[in-house]
Amino acid sequence: MTQHPERPHRNFYGRLKGKTLKKSQKTYLDEDLARLSPGPVGWDENPMRSPLDLDALFGGRPVWLEVGFGGGEHMVHQAAANPDVGIIGAEPYINGVAMLLGKIRRAGVENLAVHPGDARDLMDVLPDNSISRAFLLYPDPWPKARHHRRRFVTQEHLEPLARVLKPGAIFRVATDIPDYVRQTLEEVPRAGFEWLAERPADWREPWDDWISTRYEQKALREGRVPHYLTFRRI
Repeated sequence: MTQHPERPHRNFYGRLKGKTLKKSQKTYLDEDLARLSPGPVGWDENPMRSPLDLDALFGGRPVWLEVGFGGGEHMVHQAAANPDVGIIGAEPYINGVAMLLGKIRRAGVENLAVHPGDARDLMDVLPDNSISRAFLLYPDPWPKARHHRRRFVTQEHLEPLARVLKPGAIFRVATDIPDYVRQTLEEVPRAGFEWLAERPADWREPWDDWISTRYEQKALREGRVPHYLTFRRI
């Protein structure tokens, strides 16, 4: 008898749902979400944690990963600009998932897959060395010191991310929280990455293909300064 992997105990602290969904958003979830699944991710549907078949999912194209895609602006922008790439996004906040699905319909992009849940569960089933680029854009800052262990830039999250990224893959982090920058620069290199900055402009100026998200616009309105950090998987 095959032994199932032991399901880890994972606390989840973020919001799963916000204000009542619009009728159109409920329609998107009912009609589009299952079709955009990357495959069996959850523990109930994939207790053996069998790796996803990314070649079948995206026809052998390079695969990118966005962790916490928010309202989906950046993910849809990148999908439209890079039709030769497949992009998987993970987001547990169902209102954000519904917003993304509406944007996918309007943009007509087809090279996307959506996991409406914890990125840790998704990384469980991504094959080793399978992801060519990853994005962590304006993650939940968890500003209180006692909550810093909840941030994505801890080894609990970074070690599996490093495992699924190909050597040489790029990992982009954008945040407007100075202490998140500090923790990112401490923790990400420990997980097997090198920071690629050579001059201040390399973290002060956005990437050439950047689209400013609603989270960034809010930060700018409130006087916070965005930082754009680029790492490479060693």
